[in-house]
Amino acid sequence: MFKARTLALACAAVFAGQSGLALAESKTDQMKAQIDALQRQIDSMKSSLSDVKTEQSSQQASLNKVSAAQAKQAESPSVSMVPGDDLIFQVGKARVQIYGHVDVSLDSMTNGLSGAVGAKGSNGWMGDVSSNLSFFGMRGSRPLTDDLSGVFQFESEVAYASTPGTSDKAPDTAAQKFGLGGRNSFVGLQSKAAGAVKLGKTDTPYKLSTARLDPFASTVGDYNSIMGNTGGDTRTEFDARMSHSIWYESPKFNGVQVSALYSPGQNRSTDGLRYPMGEPSCAGGNTGDCGDGAWKDAYSLAATYDNGSLYATAAYEMHKNVNRSGDDNAPGSVGIANEDAWKLGAQYKFTSRTILNAVFEKLKRSAITTAEDERSRNGTWLALTQYITDKDALNFGWAHAGRTPGQPVSGLVLMNGQAAPVGASDNAANMFDIGYKHWFDKKTTVYAVYSQLNNGTNAHYALGPGGHGIATRNQDGDGNVFEGNRVKAFSVGMTYDF
Repeated sequence: MFKARTLALACAAVFAGQSGLALAESKTDQMKAQIDALQRQIDSMKSSLSDVKTEQSSQQASLNKVSAAQAKQAESPSVSMVPGDDLIFQVGKARVQIYGHVDVSLDSMTNGLSGAVGAKGSNGWMGDVSSNLSFFGMRGSRPLTDDLSGVFQFESEVAYASTPGTSDKAPDTAAQKFGLGGRNSFVGLQSKAAGAVKLGKTDTPYKLSTARLDPFASTVGDYNSIMGNTGGDTRTEFDARMSHSIWYESPKFNGVQVSALYSPGQNRSTDGLRYPMGEPSCAGGNTGDCGDGAWKDAYSLAATYDNGSLYATAAYEMHKNVNRSGDDNAPGSVGIANEDAWKLGAQYKFTSRTILNAVFEKLKRSAITTAEDERSRNGTWLALTQYITDKDALNFGWAHAGRTPGQPVSGLVLMNGQAAPVGASDNAANMFDIGYKHWFDKKTTVYAVYSQLNNGTNAHYALGPGGHGIATRNQDGDGNVFEGNRVKAFSVGMTYDF
């Protein structure tokens, strides 16, 4: 019995040991499997981490490329159009504007010589299509500091109705009108605090000071028929664009602005009888013989005040050593003397939508012989604009040229065919204008103008100088000149700005 129990216990112990060993081996296998699985997970994570690092490196490389491209683009000027009605482009830090003005009219004019004794050719009324100071230009500015900018402009007249070339007003103003940069063109520095200094060519401060006071500008009734025109004909010596000039424009201070210009003569010839160096015409505007109206140095000054409803100006200009044929007692000689001018002008805008303009001007030549001086006189301009709607206006104008001290030796021919006398003469003149203008919008207009210029017995002023494409003056069809004619013109036209 005891042996049997002992044997049973021994067998149970052996069985239990074998079962425990089997269980231990089973657990060991499970742990090994778990460790293997964990190792595989670790290997997978290492692979994924490596892939992430590779992707990050690729993305960083791409970002570096984008940054480099952006930096390069920042260095290179981008071009974009500035929103608005004007053609203005942003080019990097600079702004560039393309602009232009078109003015073309259908005219009918008479030189008033159909009844002149001895007049030849076709005189009286004649029609024409005229391009009137139409131009195209480009201007721009680039900031250099917080306050200082570099500026430039070039502007050229465009022949919309005529063939490009020299003016048909030869020999009076036969400058090369249609060359690239033939109008106001310059380069300079501009400061908001200190003003601007520019080099090139420009309308003088004297001319610009009263330009806004002429509602008939560039039409047949342009006030330059008399204002700024020292002797009549078609040269407006004191409404000039000065080539080879340097000028200063001040900033506005409480509505006040001043400007000053100097133009060196650039002429070494005796009495200024040759073209200035670098120029295709005489300083006075004519070509060929520079012996009548060419000057050496020129100076121009103007001060303006503008508070919105009131505009006022005072201006002065001097032309040094101006030569004039017949300004001396010796026949055929050339007189040399200074010529200057000053003027006062004002414009007032009434609440009744009425605009009143007034200019008084004093022209003076330091003549050698007073009896032969036809350059010294007074000039007066009055103009009124009345708006009848927001887009329609009526304009009225009157210009008066006072009598001069005398008449040149080489006189002209009177309407009766007799030679004009030397010395004091009746050479006053009056111009009367009436016009209508309609604005389709701020950049497109149509207009109609009637003008009449009544010359005194010995006067010879013309319609259209200074701005209108075709001037009607005191010449018959064959070019013979007369005094005392009555010039008339009717014109309808259209303007377009861009």
